[in-house]
Amino acid sequence: MASFLAAFHSAAGHVPCPRRQQGAAHRRASSLLCLLHLPPEPLPRRRSRRVAAEFVTGGADTTTGDGGGGGRRTRGGMGVDVAALLVNGFLEDRGGEGGLLPLQVYTTVIRGLGKEKCLDAAFAVVEHLKRRGVRLNQFLYNCLLGAVKNCGEFGRIEAVLADMEAQGISPNIVTFNTQMSIYVQQGKTDDVFRVYAEIEGRGLVPTAATYSTLMSAYKKAGDAFAAIKFFVTLREKYKKGELVENHDEWEQEFVKFEKLTVRVCYMSMRRSLVSGQNPVGEVLTVLLAMDEAGVRPERSDYERLVWACTGEENYAIGKELYHRIREHDGEISLSVCNHLIWLMGKSKKWWAALEIYEDLLDKGPKPNNLSYELIMSHFNILLNAAKRRGIWRWGVRLLDKMQEKGLKPGSKEWNAVLLACSRASETPAAVDIFKKMIEEGLKPDIASCMMRTRVWEHMCKVGVKPNLYAYTILVSIYIGKGNHAMVDAVLHDMVSKQIEPTAVTFNAIISACVRNNIGGTAFEWFHRMKLRSIEPNEITYQMLIEALVQDGKPKLAYEMYMRACSQGLELPAKSHDTVMEACKAYGSLIDLTTLGPRPTGPRPTKREEPI
Repeated sequence: MASFLAAFHSAAGHVPCPRRQQGAAHRRASSLLCLLHLPPEPLPRRRSRRVAAEFVTGGADTTTGDGGGGGRRTRGGMGVDVAALLVNGFLEDRGGEGGLLPLQVYTTVIRGLGKEKCLDAAFAVVEHLKRRGVRLNQFLYNCLLGAVKNCGEFGRIEAVLADMEAQGISPNIVTFNTQMSIYVQQGKTDDVFRVYAEIEGRGLVPTAATYSTLMSAYKKAGDAFAAIKFFVTLREKYKKGELVENHDEWEQEFVKFEKLTVRVCYMSMRRSLVSGQNPVGEVLTVLLAMDEAGVRPERSDYERLVWACTGEENYAIGKELYHRIREHDGEISLSVCNHLIWLMGKSKKWWAALEIYEDLLDKGPKPNNLSYELIMSHFNILLNAAKRRGIWRWGVRLLDKMQEKGLKPGSKEWNAVLLACSRASETPAAVDIFKKMIEEGLKPDIASCMMRTRVWEHMCKVGVKPNLYAYTILVSIYIGKGNHAMVDAVLHDMVSKQIEPTAVTFNAIISACVRNNIGGTAFEWFHRMKLRSIEPNEITYQMLIEALVQDGKPKLAYEMYMRACSQGLELPAKSHDTVMEACKAYGSLIDLTTLGPRPTGPRPTKREEPI
């Protein structure tokens, strides 16, 4: 309450009046301020003033402080309505000529009561002035309408307007502006347009606030075309000099109106994207209407709209918005580009997604890991389709396209093309793919093992000489299938071609044994490795220990661990933990303290293995 009393105090002290009247106004304002602190005496019982009595017993809930009865306080166990005290004391106090203060003071009090949600008190002030025969004006009723708006008691608007008419006071543009803003708050857009039509019918001159309120009504109604049409009409009026307000002020207002128009269009398009019957057609129509009207959205407006494109049917809108952003200033958010790549993939428009990725490489911003993963997932979808249908040429072109764009195909992508060749019975093409895989140093895929063996046979027939890596891949395939005879045959063929097996070859064999849970076989191949005078390395012992534990031989695993340590090899902590846990699980009598402390340093650099 102190805020509006302070305003009242200020108004009472600055209205033009004689010094004696001005001093009395100051004293009355001071006495009203004291009422807020609740006097020690109880509330006076005298009801000589009908206005105060009507206010105290009026239709407001003075217990809860809601609506017009806000500001109730309790002191000494007795309820005291501060607003009632204020108005009671204010209206009972006589001052000036005829016992009335200047009208500006009353309008200030009405505004303050509206801010404090004391609407009944504001109405009581007006009723008091009417009883005293004061000639009311438009400004006072506009203040009362503003109080109604602040309190949210919109049902009392018609009563105020009817009272104005009864008093013979015509509403001015401020009255209509307030009325329109109240209808906007209520969502009664038709009433807003009705009031605006009445403004034009009365020949009143709309202000910037009038147009702004009308634009808010279009936004509430979601009518983008009406907002665009209104903005164009307003701009034409401005160019013709039909707007009478200050020219510089209208320049600033037009920037606001254009932003409001863009906002209305954005809300309309977003609503269409989310729940429209024909989202593509509806959004494109609004965009074209904005272009024709010369309404220019910012880049951020387009980007926010892109985020609303989530359905498969929205890809055309997303693509159109993307081109508009690029044409606007060339800059675009990377997150928006990633969203568009995802959207194009969801809509099965993979080449459109690739175009966006190419623009990221050529124009920026630089793609990140998410961009890479999204585009790779799209290529995988295409490669899997080629694999299922046996369209091997398409698969090869996709691989070439990936490499051309700086995307490195992995084993999954190469294997898909290899299997596409298998389905199409294109062994020569498969040989080329296999050779490229070997050159890239890629690891085999179990799903293409059978195709690899056929490729191998074809390579031998056409005289293509496999290298150590190719032989290593082949022996890992055969050992995984449990075909030991073929592993021996491949190793014999290697020696005959003067390609000596290395630790990498035997590590691949032992690793395949671990994957297939044949630990005993892994130990056998470890002995064959020793017979060939090939020195095992850290990876050999690491895989062998794991295989022996799988085979239920913790003591042998312990011996292998100790042998590796004695040879100066640094095994990882995982091998130490594997031996320790296996010995405990099997109840071994080995003194585990001999294993030494668990390795805590950086893990030894692992050599790259083919499997």
